[in-house]
Amino acid sequence: MSAEQQHRDGQAADPGPRSLAQALRERDDASLGALLRSRPDLLHPVPTDVTQLATRAGTRASVLRALEHLDRFALQAAEALAVAPDPASYQELLDLLAGDDGDEEVAGALPATVALLRERALVWGGEDRLRLVRTARELLAPSASHSSPTGLGPSVAEATSGMSPGRIQAILTAAGLPHTHDAVSAVAALSALFADRARVAELLEGAPEASREVLGRLVWGPPYGQVTAEPAAHLRWLLDRGLLLPTTPGTVVLPREAALSLRGGRAHRVPEPTRPQVAVAAERKPQVVDAAAGGQALAALDTVEELLRSWDEGGPAVLRAGGLSIRDLKRTATVLEVPEPVAAFWVELAYAAGLIASDGGYVEEHHDRHDRPDADAEGYEDEETRDARTRRRSGEAEHYAPTPEYDAWRDLPPADRWAWLLEAWLPGTRTPGLIGGRDGRDRTLSALGPGLDRSPAPEVRRRVLELMAELEPGQAPDPATLLERLRWERPLRSAGPRREQPEPPRAGVRPAYGGGVAANDPEALRTKLTEWALLEAEMLGVTGRGALASHGRALLGTEGRSEGAGAGAPAAGSARATVVAALLAPLLPEPLDHVLLQADLTAVAPGPLVRPLAEALGVLADVESKGGATVYRFTPGSVRRALDAGRTATELHAFLDRHSRTPVPQPLTYLIDDVARRHGLLRVGAASSYVRCDDESVLDEILADRRATALRLRRLAPTVVAAQADPRTLIEGLRAMGFAPAAESAEGDVMIARPHAHRTPPRTPPAPVPDGPPAPDATLLTAAVRAVRAGDRAATAPRKDTPEAPGGLPRTSPADTLATVQAAAMTGESVWIGHVNAEGAASQRLLAPLRVEGGYVTGYDHTADEVRTYALHRITGVAELAEEADGAEPAR
Repeated sequence: MSAEQQHRDGQAADPGPRSLAQALRERDDASLGALLRSRPDLLHPVPTDVTQLATRAGTRASVLRALEHLDRFALQAAEALAVAPDPASYQELLDLLAGDDGDEEVAGALPATVALLRERALVWGGEDRLRLVRTARELLAPSASHSSPTGLGPSVAEATSGMSPGRIQAILTAAGLPHTHDAVSAVAALSALFADRARVAELLEGAPEASREVLGRLVWGPPYGQVTAEPAAHLRWLLDRGLLLPTTPGTVVLPREAALSLRGGRAHRVPEPTRPQVAVAAERKPQVVDAAAGGQALAALDTVEELLRSWDEGGPAVLRAGGLSIRDLKRTATVLEVPEPVAAFWVELAYAAGLIASDGGYVEEHHDRHDRPDADAEGYEDEETRDARTRRRSGEAEHYAPTPEYDAWRDLPPADRWAWLLEAWLPGTRTPGLIGGRDGRDRTLSALGPGLDRSPAPEVRRRVLELMAELEPGQAPDPATLLERLRWERPLRSAGPRREQPEPPRAGVRPAYGGGVAANDPEALRTKLTEWALLEAEMLGVTGRGALASHGRALLGTEGRSEGAGAGAPAAGSARATVVAALLAPLLPEPLDHVLLQADLTAVAPGPLVRPLAEALGVLADVESKGGATVYRFTPGSVRRALDAGRTATELHAFLDRHSRTPVPQPLTYLIDDVARRHGLLRVGAASSYVRCDDESVLDEILADRRATALRLRRLAPTVVAAQADPRTLIEGLRAMGFAPAAESAEGDVMIARPHAHRTPPRTPPAPVPDGPPAPDATLLTAAVRAVRAGDRAATAPRKDTPEAPGGLPRTSPADTLATVQAAAMTGESVWIGHVNAEGAASQRLLAPLRVEGGYVTGYDHTADEVRTYALHRITGVAELAEEADGAEPAR
């Protein structure tokens, strides 16, 4: 038996419910919970009863959201119902989707699709009376100004609604139909003619070739065309026979019935009941994929750490409008040795992970306002807010800098640090690829600036990884088929037939990251989001050589941060992060505690170094190249930097002996000794500034050098020279002349120059901008269904006739109200009460009073499904339940 026959046999012969509310009321709790799970916007707030739930499910905003979350075939079925008679039978819907010739794939997929539309409360009614929700029909049906998404226009009845009866009769005559007595029967006769495939074909046999060409251009939409006051003969032939009907002056339309006949009964040119399969572009060994992903994950950690290290003493200034300037982004890209769009991605990732922020406070102030008051009723301000306000008033520039969380992140094992970054990347809505583009007001979007949130980004990112996870380990997907699958799962609804899609990425072609996208082009945005998700996953090490790694599959676990976990510590607060880190850890090399010194004044680190060694070597030498192995170069300047930091030559020699697997080259020993011998020979202090040296000949050499003219030096003593420049300028000038001066304190001691780490006050990472309310959990769904059922039972319980106050509330005198609720408390019966709360909102409640005392009545509220207490002076009146409700009263 076919799926279509099973669907028809499984439906009742009765006409079904009379309204959407009745259809929802007849559902069981599991079905009602499935509706609330698929449309979580209906839960905010929880509906009081089924009638309110049905009303909310039919609002424009909710229906729009529900339509946007349908797959392509489900949307095609809804579009077909919008142009079908209301109500339509299942067979009529099948005919519109499968056409006159039938389609087995459509027939097999349609029962499940109709069930999906029913589950989401977009379709209701019996087998022979399928009804699309009125709001959905209004959104998808054609109008006088635009066609349906199917490309169909209005029906004959709709297009001729303003036409004169004489004109309609003339059309009947030209089409070979007999005259009728009224316009209604004339329209019905013309509709029947156009709906008959054989009669339409017979009518078109005598049509001019140009007329048939016009119909061919209009048949699949858009069905509207322009005509002049004196149309050509081939257009006049169509107008005379009603195959083109006027809508507005100068505009004509092909009526829906005629278009369907010319289409062979199909509402869509190409129905798509089957989801496209993601093709495999390449196959690799899973071990190779994991190894490549592990190496890329390590490179990602090094890049983020280098970024934060470069901003350790204070990063770039914050623009007045927020964000990073183009010049600072270029500088950051130069430091990281990556293109600017890629540098923007790393900056945004560190920001999303809570590792960098503005040190002034106002950029993130809207995040912190929920956690602490800027100023309470007593004028209290916390120290951070006061400091930020003082800086703004003084005009002091605000800068980006690492947050205190950076120090905690840096001390974690590499795998945990990577998991921390991924926990920020996967749900993040900030989209770095947009940087450099324009927003809706034609303003340039900057890194760390406003306007970068795109709510579809997390869904696209996660879905890309889920589709990759459906392939076998080691298989890399074809980007074009991946994008087509996403388009099928989330088609973009439009006012007309589906337009030409942007060119998808081709297999083997690696698109460039970034580049922006037009603010008003959602299809181009989704294409870019897909490309960016693939590129970002590769840069982060979620994928390796285009295939999903084993730790990338674990990243798709359903568990997120546990309750009570710190906002800035996803690695510690997420069970998923713990699993991912455990899978990644074996793929990362163990940090090394040694380097290889070479005779050309370089040191080679054949892998990642332990933190103390990396930090000390970063001061003593300059990084010359990075990759699988890092090359450091020793220069007089780098050695002087280490001596300025307080190291002695003896300590430097011991450090190199301890950490080198090769003998220390003699040129490096000579370099350290030579720089150390000259280091501190000159002493610079603050008078304005001065230079002192025990070797008078050195001062003679400085005074004789013409490059010292700008320093305005003057000899005060044989071993002391004063300058008219500040100490920093004096030191830089002497170093430019080839000397190695050292700064000294007021007591004459050498001052050690250590970098000062600058941190922002505690910051909360930017919260993602969700695409609608979050999906409810099982506990919330159970409680919501229970509340809706209880409210519905209470709302449908009949009551005796009683005088009503405005708004339909029962109205009785205070004495009658008190007497009735006291009697109900003694007998255990339920009563209707009208209640007005402190805000003036009125409601009716079905209450079973338990006790009445102190001006209050306490009882079981069947409407809220809980025990509540109401003030008697806020009760407008009481009505007893009708006798037929006895025995049907909800149990307490």
